[in-house]
Amino acid sequence: MNRPRMSLIAALILTTAFAAFTRPASAGSPPAGSWRNKVASDLLAKIDASPAGTQLVDVIVQANGPLSNSHTGTVAAMGGNVKKHLGVINGVSVRLPLYVARVLSQLDAFAYIALDRPVSMLGHLENTTGAAQARTLVPGISSLNGAGVGIAILDSGIYYNTHEITYNTSRITVQMDFGGFGNTTDYYGHGTHVASVVCGTNHIKSGYYTGIAPGANIINCKVLDRTGTGYSSDIIDAINWCINNRTTYNIKVINMSLGAPAVDSYKNDPLCQAVRAAHDAGIVVVTAAGNDGKDQNGNKIYGAIHSPGIEPSAITVGACNTFGTDARGDDGVATYSSRGPTRGYYTNSSGQKVYDNLIKPDLVAPGNKIVAAEAVGCDMVYYHPELNADPTETNQYHYVMYMSGSSVAAPVVSGAAALLLQANPSLTPNLVKAILMYSAQPLAGFNTLEQGAGELNIDGAVRIAKIIKNPLPALANGQAMLSSALPAQSSTISGQTFPWSQAVITNWSFLYGSSLVNNWQGMYAQGTLLSEGTYYSSGQLWENTNDVSSGVMLSDGIHKSDGTSLISGGLLYNGSSVLLANATLLTDNTLLADATLLSDSTLIADGVLLGDTVGYYCPGDTTTAMAPYSGSTGTQ
Repeated sequence: MNRPRMSLIAALILTTAFAAFTRPASAGSPPAGSWRNKVASDLLAKIDASPAGTQLVDVIVQANGPLSNSHTGTVAAMGGNVKKHLGVINGVSVRLPLYVARVLSQLDAFAYIALDRPVSMLGHLENTTGAAQARTLVPGISSLNGAGVGIAILDSGIYYNTHEITYNTSRITVQMDFGGFGNTTDYYGHGTHVASVVCGTNHIKSGYYTGIAPGANIINCKVLDRTGTGYSSDIIDAINWCINNRTTYNIKVINMSLGAPAVDSYKNDPLCQAVRAAHDAGIVVVTAAGNDGKDQNGNKIYGAIHSPGIEPSAITVGACNTFGTDARGDDGVATYSSRGPTRGYYTNSSGQKVYDNLIKPDLVAPGNKIVAAEAVGCDMVYYHPELNADPTETNQYHYVMYMSGSSVAAPVVSGAAALLLQANPSLTPNLVKAILMYSAQPLAGFNTLEQGAGELNIDGAVRIAKIIKNPLPALANGQAMLSSALPAQSSTISGQTFPWSQAVITNWSFLYGSSLVNNWQGMYAQGTLLSEGTYYSSGQLWENTNDVSSGVMLSDGIHKSDGTSLISGGLLYNGSSVLLANATLLTDNTLLADATLLSDSTLIADGVLLGDTVGYYCPGDTTTAMAPYSGSTGTQ
């Protein structure tokens, strides 16, 4: 039986981990109730349609507590074929008869069961991001290029011979096959392009297509096949391997330019749980937001962030369009880039859907018609020759191609994270994420659910990272974190000066103010979340003073499309269980009144109500016209 497939969209996941970094599955379980609360909604629909069904399905089964032989023995005794152990989430991937899934869900030993969903990819950088001018900002480092930092690329493999990656010295330190493909090369073309955006050399085209971190080390984790298709269990397996081998290869960053439609709440989604385990182990995880930002008529769609981009610990990246210029005054969010809020949910004991409704993406980065390495003979260019960026090139090792999408924006941020970690190795994943948001440039004309904190600004981020104490001592909440004074909170790139956002997103709102970088915040510690700096109670957002020091201000507001932020206009967004209550945008700049209820199963496209399953994809990560998205497969 073939497993259901989903064409690559950009970003991949999944793997087992050290027990020390394994979170009990029960911590993410929905409230107590019937066995139905322990089954993902898409799997539940299959069970309801055929309660006694004997057809085989591929699922991920999570134990209620540490995974043991008793769990796997029970599954096997009921006719399940255990394929992989996914220790990072206390789970296993299993092929079993449909009715067995229902039986297992009624046993206390098991916490949650979800389909092993298909996952797909989502798809001048130096100058426009500020990376070029940041190379000499750190004393003692002659060229800030990510040297020594390991970045795991979970994708369709990497074409080893391209000079963008292997000229003189290969940037690839290890190559792993997690899908049983029998090789780690890139027949599709996506993974090679993504890796080149991260660490492309300056050897070809006079250095015009140099990557963000050309000195970084690449860990090639192949999880997608030559059609850009993969499975959650293989991605979890790769994440698990990265956690277990993070010291050996100095893996500090995982890039996942791929995703699957968000079904489960992040609290139960197996991919999200694997990402959280990597984050808790000290790895920065960068994911693509998705490419479902508009329908076939060009209307904006909200609420289409992909998994695992819905995970709070991940740095979720949307795509912006630079129009090929280094200057940033004309930059804007790409029309196809997925917008928030996140729409994963669980069903409570009363049968109500409880949506996560988190503010995502966290920020945006250049992702439209980006030129980077082309894998020789790859299927993307074979079927879409218009993606060839230089048809006159005769040296096959110098081939370059275009790609567009959040798949391309994500590795830009992964490269930026590597630069920050080279500049200051003591940074925690939360500090890296906070710095990137704090220094981002808010883009006028786009709201928070489109751009997060704003556009990536590597110049500003490095200026902050280099003056954070290194090594970073154990600090109490509110203690001074900088070794020197904070610089002017603005950057000048290609002659244009712009202010930093000075804000950090925390689930449903912003924290803002210079104390966020002047002083240590408890939410920056490893193993915590930035969102622990705020909480929602009795209809109000509150600061958690254990994790946020004095001098930090809490904004109820989100960016409006004129680039300003509503700060004191009442509660705008609270992540309630219903979609689009409390200030989700109805039209581009119209807010719903507090407690106004639309529906718990609709998306909004500039005033047009759409079904929860509506989405669109761009075939082959190209810039061709948008085509209908089937709801189960798609390439961004």
